[in-house]
Amino acid sequence: MENKEEQGKAEKAFKNFGKRLDDFVVEVNEASEHLQKELKSRFEELKESAEELKKQAKDKERWKEVEANLKKAGEQLNNAFKAAFTKKKESQ
Repeated sequence: MENKEEQGKAEKAFKNFGKRLDDFVVEVNEASEHLQKELKSRFEELKESAEELKKQAKDKERWKEVEANLKKAGEQLNNAFKAAFTKKKESQ
């Protein structure tokens, strides 16, 4: 009698586990679909951005101006970091 009760408990536990596993698989599939849609949307945005950059790059003079300004900004940022860390080291 006890053996049948234990067997019944085990069957219930496995049945419950199976139901939870099925629910988990459904949730994973839903999350996967959502993530896939989101990634596809991001990819399309990136493609559009790339196309826009290509159009802007065709205008070489403007691109050279942008490049020069980026170099200046990089140099200024570098100088700012040097100044910040040099002062920090001197104060220690």
